[in-house]
Amino acid sequence: MTAKTRRLLEVARVLGGAVLLVLGLVAVLPAANDRVWQLSVLVTEAGHWAVLACPPLFAPGWRSSRAGVSGSLLGLLGTLLLLTPLVHALGVSRELPAALDGRFANPEPAQAGVLSRPAPLVARDLFTGVASSPVRVEEHLFASVGGQELRLDLYRPATDGNEDGRPLPVVVVIHGGSWQTGSRKDFPALNRYLASRDYLVAAVSYRLAPQFRFPAARDDVAAAITFLKGNAGRLGLDASRLALLGRSAGGQLALVAAYTLRDPAIKGVVSYYGPVALRWGYANPAKRSIIDSSGVLDAYLGGSPDAYGAQYNAASPLSHVGHGTPPTLLINGLRDELVSPFHGEFLSDRLMRSNVPHLYLRLPWAVHGCDYLFNGPCGQITTYAVERFLSEVL
Repeated sequence: MTAKTRRLLEVARVLGGAVLLVLGLVAVLPAANDRVWQLSVLVTEAGHWAVLACPPLFAPGWRSSRAGVSGSLLGLLGTLLLLTPLVHALGVSRELPAALDGRFANPEPAQAGVLSRPAPLVARDLFTGVASSPVRVEEHLFASVGGQELRLDLYRPATDGNEDGRPLPVVVVIHGGSWQTGSRKDFPALNRYLASRDYLVAAVSYRLAPQFRFPAARDDVAAAITFLKGNAGRLGLDASRLALLGRSAGGQLALVAAYTLRDPAIKGVVSYYGPVALRWGYANPAKRSIIDSSGVLDAYLGGSPDAYGAQYNAASPLSHVGHGTPPTLLINGLRDELVSPFHGEFLSDRLMRSNVPHLYLRLPWAVHGCDYLFNGPCGQITTYAVERFLSEVL
């Protein structure tokens, strides 16, 4: 090996080790801005791939120079940091089945002949992906408000596995995006997975702020439910078995719709990192370099709580917990810097005091949007929890 080649290898080791260390720090340290937060979603949920990147740094000759040793050790430290989310996930995975058993009556797969996830976290699936059977997607117009058409995408099993003609339960999915952006096309992997397990999944659109303020979006969710129930026979769904599921802003909408509509057909609701304590959230905003959370609430509700207190009360799921509140699954990353995990704590406490069956699933490593990578630790664990929850309530 020539001297020039050795120098190039040393430089490559140092650069590779430095990159792994920087990514490892992103995986464990608070995000400085929105770009770092977006990167943190990837490194916390795909950091296990570092186990393939680190060994080449220790190829023969790594101890032949100080630079080589430094680069290799930097890479090793970075890899260990990148694996910390997986270590946390293993702990949650071990405890989750018992937690579900303790909070819900009998969370076993309810769909005959359909295989559920064998465990909350499957190591093979981290690299190969979570398998789903083919599904069909249909688009339906469910409402037209002020000239604006509102549509939903209906995911169903490709083979119509219910050969006996039984209608299928429905999961209504509500997208996030600070109530101002986002699309029903977001995060389709879970929709496809659930549809392949013999659920009908309706991913719905709604009117966006600031042009349309609360309760417009909640009313649009209600209109989608009315459409689905009114066309149950044609669509092949069971109008008496519905669940709502939302992410972020969609989590708030799912909760407030489930809690206020008082519809006995709504058997359960799932919120992924949804804001619920809106007054508290306004007074305790997120880091401005990541998101102007108070400005987001201004746009959604019209202004500050001092001026629009009634709107904040009406939009807060905390205000509507009581008799008849459906079973609830709350999911939050404890490193979420957009929607504080305190939101989930507040709602969990209120549900507990009202004797509402619920589980608050806390993910110590996870950031906002952690389920973006469906086969990552957050994606797998939350999918397991959602599937078991739905099988119980539906």
